[in-house]
Amino acid sequence: MYPEYLVAPMRQELVDAGFEELKTSEEVESAIPTDGTVFLVVNSVCGCAAANARPAAKSAIQNEKSPAKLVTVFAGMETDAVDKAREYMLPYPPSSPAMALFKDGKLVHMIERHHIEGKPAELIAENLTAAFNEYC
Repeated sequence: MYPEYLVAPMRQELVDAGFEELKTSEEVESAIPTDGTVFLVVNSVCGCAAANARPAAKSAIQNEKSPAKLVTVFAGMETDAVDKAREYMLPYPPSSPAMALFKDGKLVHMIERHHIEGKPAELIAENLTAAFNEYC
């Protein structure tokens, strides 16, 4: 686990953008398998989360069509919540940062770390908005 003072600004960046933090497995269980669309960001302390993932997520949700619910878990912190979220992202292996779009409780779009690392935030946001346009 990381010190909370270190991750607090990284958490807040997504919360300020409208994401709900899920800190327990129960919160994940009640958020993801619902009707409609849910966009989940697995947040992280790594540089690609700061430079690519969070900016892309914040940009993509400005799209005309966007998910009904925005949620986030933080890798390396609330492990029960992260583990539960990763169960919903199977068959994809654990990855952080990562982004997943669910529709009616089913995973319909996934962006893993290797799709984030070294990619410009704008390109990731375009990928997300295309998914939002298709599923939201």
